[in-house]
Amino acid sequence: MKPYRRRTSTLAVRRTLRRRGTQPKVVALGGGMGLSASLAALRRITGDDLTAVVTVADDGGSSGRLREELGVLPPGDLRKALAALCGDDDWGQTWARVIQHRFQSKGEINGHAVGNLLIVALWEQLGDPVQALDLVGRLLGAQGRVLPMSSVPLELQALVKGHDPARPDDVDTVAGQATVALTPGEVQSVHLVPHDPPAVPEAVAAVLDADWVVLGPGSWFSSVIPHLLVPELLDALVETKARKVLSLNLAPQPGETEGFSPQRHLEVLGRHAPKLALDVVLADEAAVPDRESLADAAKRLGAAVELAPVAGPDGSAKHDPELLAAAYDRIFRMHGRIGPWR
Repeated sequence: MKPYRRRTSTLAVRRTLRRRGTQPKVVALGGGMGLSASLAALRRITGDDLTAVVTVADDGGSSGRLREELGVLPPGDLRKALAALCGDDDWGQTWARVIQHRFQSKGEINGHAVGNLLIVALWEQLGDPVQALDLVGRLLGAQGRVLPMSSVPLELQALVKGHDPARPDDVDTVAGQATVALTPGEVQSVHLVPHDPPAVPEAVAAVLDADWVVLGPGSWFSSVIPHLLVPELLDALVETKARKVLSLNLAPQPGETEGFSPQRHLEVLGRHAPKLALDVVLADEAAVPDRESLADAAKRLGAAVELAPVAGPDGSAKHDPELLAAAYDRIFRMHGRIGPWR
């Protein structure tokens, strides 16, 4: 029998935070479903003081096709973040379903998501990615803001040992986020092309103005670490007075982090951004077989470890938004400032 997990009402949490005047400004960095899980939790406790900074290196599926054909930023992860910020009322949930809807046909539109087309259309109309995303957010009633991490489409490249199973000891350069995410080899490191892409100024400003910055969960090499490879964004993460929490995945990702322990996730992140210090590492208590090793790895990054039940009840490697919200709320209160945030 699985142990009973007491759920904290996020409505009660939000009311308590408002009463105390302690709602923090939070910036969440990532991409894909990992960022969506974090945003779905954070919007329950932060109100509108929430900004998502999203990777723009996706080159697969609908996003990859639009990027190749029109030369635009890949809209898919931005769309997912907007959907995650939609409210739980009828308006929010209806629009979340609409922008996530994918066409099914035998023609060119097959596989395209409605939200991707809407975002790209507004980019073409307005000529400003940030203004367009803000407009989509207002249409959806999104509880927060979504920003791309860079103003140009990026290519993710990785050094992978054994990418070709016939040459298990060779290290090859593998290009493309979709390819890196599914490599059968061992990812040694990743970098971006161009190597020093420009950060979106609004994203840098949000990090510098934040009370908390949240990294992860998500695909480690293709969604989490890329933010640390944008020089202006990394500088902001190092310089900000915000406290930083890293949320670990519930399980290694097949291909990209196959066989990784929780502490190894921290080690590779530290190698990519040795100047970055963290405050808290959040992990599901059932996903950490060696707590002492994780604590040692976190300490080398300046962080304490917080263990909490954050996994969904179905046994999959997906976070439960209510449990994750409760964990973030506890971290913000226990490791944050005493008294009002502002």
